[in-house]
Amino acid sequence: MSKPNPATDTVLDELLILRCQGGDRNALELLARRWHRRMVAWSYRLTGEVETAPEVAQEAWLAVVRSLGRLADPATFPAWVHRIVRRKAADWVRRQQRRRRLDQEVVDHADARPGAATDSTDAAQREQDLARLRQGLAALPTEQRALLNLFYLEEMGVAQVSRALGIPQGTVKSRLFRARKALQQILEDPS
Repeated sequence: MSKPNPATDTVLDELLILRCQGGDRNALELLARRWHRRMVAWSYRLTGEVETAPEVAQEAWLAVVRSLGRLADPATFPAWVHRIVRRKAADWVRRQQRRRRLDQEVVDHADARPGAATDSTDAAQREQDLARLRQGLAALPTEQRALLNLFYLEEMGVAQVSRALGIPQGTVKSRLFRARKALQQILEDPS
């Protein structure tokens, strides 16, 4: 059995990219077979999460498919695809940090309530508070839940949320106020 030839592999990738840019779906499938495992491995090295790596690679593939037609030099594909995976992994890490920050804010808010546990490091209490937050968010109407997710988890500003939802900025602000109040009422309900 002969050894893989890096030069041949490079030429094959470049040919597949040119065929993809010409609209050949079979070429895209072959390119995906050749690169998907590498992209998953790269995303794993960036995120450190086995379960997340395929998800990040899939998001990267969506970006690759959307942008492959604009790749001017097929020889730059390896560096280009690694940059895309790196950006998607960074997006995932930011989303995780936002979720942890929001979870911590909720726990801190819960700890500040009268009668709340005074030991904020109590893991069981934190888990219970996070479970209540998730239940509270799930109990909100879809529109309010989406609005809170865009604003807090995706860290979009009012203007960005306005554009994303197609509503005026003043409406975003008033709906955010109502969504926060609704979530607060759900979280403060003793039942």
